[in-house]
Amino acid sequence: MTDKKNRGFTTTVLHSDRQKPIEHGSLHKPIHTAVAFGYRDARELADVFQGKKAGYRYGRQGNPTVSALEDKITRMEDGMATLCFATGMAAIGAIVQGLLRSGDHVVSSSFLFGNTNSLWQTVSQQGMPVSFVDPTDVAHVERALQPNTRLVFVETIANPRTQVADLERIGTLCRERGILYVVDNTMTSPYLFRPKAVGAGLVVNALTKSIGGHGNALGGSLTDTGLFDWTRFPNIADSYQRFVPGAWGMAQLRAKGLRDFGAALGPEAAHHLSVGSETMALRIERESGSALALARMLSDDPRVAAVHYPGLPSHPQHAIAASLFRAYGGLFSFELAAGIDCFDYLNRLQIAVPASNLGDTRTLVIPVAHTIFHEMGPERRASMGIAESLIRVSVGIEDTGDLIEDFRQALD
Repeated sequence: MTDKKNRGFTTTVLHSDRQKPIEHGSLHKPIHTAVAFGYRDARELADVFQGKKAGYRYGRQGNPTVSALEDKITRMEDGMATLCFATGMAAIGAIVQGLLRSGDHVVSSSFLFGNTNSLWQTVSQQGMPVSFVDPTDVAHVERALQPNTRLVFVETIANPRTQVADLERIGTLCRERGILYVVDNTMTSPYLFRPKAVGAGLVVNALTKSIGGHGNALGGSLTDTGLFDWTRFPNIADSYQRFVPGAWGMAQLRAKGLRDFGAALGPEAAHHLSVGSETMALRIERESGSALALARMLSDDPRVAAVHYPGLPSHPQHAIAASLFRAYGGLFSFELAAGIDCFDYLNRLQIAVPASNLGDTRTLVIPVAHTIFHEMGPERRASMGIAESLIRVSVGIEDTGDLIEDFRQALD
């Protein structure tokens, strides 16, 4: 039999549930809808609450169906442990709730998903200042560090302008300074990239996107890669230091970021996400191939002013992406030439659907400045390189030829 450690990505995901006993021989972990878990022995219940014994207390803090998904994501990311949340934003919010205190400082990429940017703006108004930097060069991150910097936060590929962070060198900097390095892996997914390879201590995934992949369930996760030394993190409460040091971060995040914050993932959504993840590699291979073909076609058309996709040699961080990622993903954005209305163009598309999501089986398009980044205002958008005509494309699994023809005919 093949060594489990050497099995391929999809094989590992497909057979993840069966690494532990499943009721009645089911191939998938069943959906456990109970929110309370009873014990015949009251002492055992107390042991579970005190962390002396494995078990379930209450649905907000854990559930067998959710646990199976957490195990699956841990294997995907080659991590130590994973916590799942109701959404990707809840996972990021749990970092604030569970690990930061007033007076702490955060260094964050300035090229962020709109809602993450909004969250950091809120955090900075609550006594935890956030410095926004261009993460494509580690020097910008280093200059922003302060004695009270607790974490550095970056995305692998920025949404929607596709800037790629200087991931490896930022990881080296954080390791040398003893700073928690948090990498949002949503745009690449664990199939294309594992942030552990560049020294990330915590990995964020919006499970709604490529991992679930079908636009039918919300979810988010935090994975502890096991690389960060939690004894160097000053905000771990004494009550969580009774565990082995490697478990301190997850213990506090589960209590403060999940139990107290309350953003628990439901079992039905966990089941959808788990089943969806089984075809992730197949979907992402198709999406990445089609995205590259579309990006090349659009970049050759004079009616398109610019195409932003790491797979194009013209992309400023193409070399970094080529060295780190298995492929370049299914997301790109482009700007139309002057005089072409982006709304008219979108309305001429026959296959791509105007909608706000990523990593769906269907190709989705959205006019960025007028929707998901509208709240930021023109000055902030300009600082992020977001043109008023920018269109974001999340490529689905349709036939590549059909997509190319659709995007071409809408230009005619």
